[in-house]
Amino acid sequence: MKNTILSTALILSGLFGFAQTQEEQLTTALGIKKDSIAAIQARADALQAEIDALPGWKKGAFGTIGANLSRFNNWYAQGSPNNSSGNIGITMNAFANLKKEKFFWRNSGNLNVAWVKFDDTDNPNDDDSFRQSADVFQITSLYGRNLSKKLALSGLGEYRTTILSNFNDPGYLDLGIGLTWTPITDLVVVIHPLNYNFVFAENDAVFNSSLGAKIVADYTRKIGAVNFKTNLSMFQSYEDGNLSNYTWINSFGYTLWNGIGLGFEFGLRNNAQEALNFALNGPTPNANATFDTIDNDPQTYVLFGLNYAF
Repeated sequence: MKNTILSTALILSGLFGFAQTQEEQLTTALGIKKDSIAAIQARADALQAEIDALPGWKKGAFGTIGANLSRFNNWYAQGSPNNSSGNIGITMNAFANLKKEKFFWRNSGNLNVAWVKFDDTDNPNDDDSFRQSADVFQITSLYGRNLSKKLALSGLGEYRTTILSNFNDPGYLDLGIGLTWTPITDLVVVIHPLNYNFVFAENDAVFNSSLGAKIVADYTRKIGAVNFKTNLSMFQSYEDGNLSNYTWINSFGYTLWNGIGLGFEFGLRNNAQEALNFALNGPTPNANATFDTIDNDPQTYVLFGLNYAF
């Protein structure tokens, strides 16, 4: 009996030792493979950087579609047991950049639209239609004459508005001149101390145009299956701080199969003129609202869903 137990223990010990040795060998081999993959990716990234630095047109686009649809029947645990709801959002980012030895011309556009509905079928007066919940449209064109490899004299035109409702009310057109700095291939920083912010709106008492400084920072990059773009557009008025504004949009797309993948977009904006207009003309208007009395909270949106890279 003792011999049997001893033999069994020796066999199990040998099997365990063999399995452990085999695991260590496979782990070592896996580490070598990962190092090789990392080295290959580094060489591929270096080649892509050289390609991106070549003169000529560079074009691209990617977008995200987010959708959430649901329907409940006799679900008594909630306040509205019979309802159908939905949320649909679409974003699109596109760019077309021309690079030459003496000048460059960079163009980009961003679109974000969304609709939402909540239909309580037990309420005959309920609104069962999709209602617009997000509406962002922005196009930018930047031209520069190179002073050096990283610095250029530049002129910028940027237009922002909504397109589904209240088109060009308000609408913002920035026109200015100054300097553009490109420290690396995919990063562009615009500093224009001479910029006029034209504001188009029916409510002239709230929305006003003014002279100021324009700062734009844009980073657009594609690494393998990943598309990434972040864009900060800021206007600082010389006349009144309440006429200043900024918009920061971050877009991310990861391609999984045949151009289809996952996408995410986050937007942040601050605009006192829009906040005051909402306080005066929103669902609960306050006729006595002023720039000094309103809560100018940051405006944000988030979209997550399926992504398609063109």
